[in-house]
Amino acid sequence: MGEIIYKDRTTKQLKKEKIYGKFFLEALYGTGLLSKFFSFFILPLIAQVPFFSFLYGKKQKSRKSRTKILPFIRDFEIDAAEFADPVESFDSFNDFFIRKLTPEARPIVPAENRAVFPADGRHLVFPAISQAEGFYIKGSKFNLHQLLDDEGFFELYKKGAMVISRLCPTDYHRFHFPCSCTPRKTKLINGPLFSVNPLALKKHIAILSENKRVLTPLETKLFGQVLYIEVGATCVGSIKQTFTPNKPYEKGEEKGYFAFGGSCILLLFQPNTIQFDQDLMEASAEYMETYAKMGTSLGKAMTSPL
Repeated sequence: MGEIIYKDRTTKQLKKEKIYGKFFLEALYGTGLLSKFFSFFILPLIAQVPFFSFLYGKKQKSRKSRTKILPFIRDFEIDAAEFADPVESFDSFNDFFIRKLTPEARPIVPAENRAVFPADGRHLVFPAISQAEGFYIKGSKFNLHQLLDDEGFFELYKKGAMVISRLCPTDYHRFHFPCSCTPRKTKLINGPLFSVNPLALKKHIAILSENKRVLTPLETKLFGQVLYIEVGATCVGSIKQTFTPNKPYEKGEEKGYFAFGGSCILLLFQPNTIQFDQDLMEASAEYMETYAKMGTSLGKAMTSPL
């Protein structure tokens, strides 16, 4: 299978993604004869039977799993100096995975009219959702209607803008509010737990609109109503919300976290509410993901403060 190349926003360099569990991804989503066998017989069990992700997640919470932490930090070059708690304090691999960071590790762009990325990850931006096709495989069509499963939301966002933030197992896995807002009650849409790695998405783009997902409307002063969507993935049976609905939050405050595994966040904006940063639009127009950290600029509001 092909390599995954992304652009690092800080260094401006192209980098090759280090894939955790690449052997299993290739076995399940590859094109070879063995992969076709696994894809037909094994993948449905892994993706559609929640017990698999539950069992794997339980294993990551065992005390024995903590022996994986230091090799993981070394192999994927994770900066432990950013951790809010020392490595020795983690009782399991999952404790490390859902770690908190020091406030200094993720400074938040302060300008009120600037939205920020909700999580660390590899990002794509689309000023028009209607043009969001072919971003993982040529000719593929993104199914917004299926993603939202709600006629009211569909009408609000069908002519709006979208951000796709893809988190790898190696990333910081807490997610945050992209702007000052009042989040409303969440809506859970159950579904399978396919991988959201591009190796999988290139084979089946509908994964993004089929997987288990949680929708949260955010009421904002400058960006209208923003729809925040967490998408689960293989081994991520748990999407934990740590916020309180109908309580105001500042930009960058925590919304929740994913338990072990890769995962994905989508942000939907109503029409004419956000102007994405130019570098993000240029990279996305070339179907190139941009790696950026939570708290860095995503774009500015197209409206003036009330």
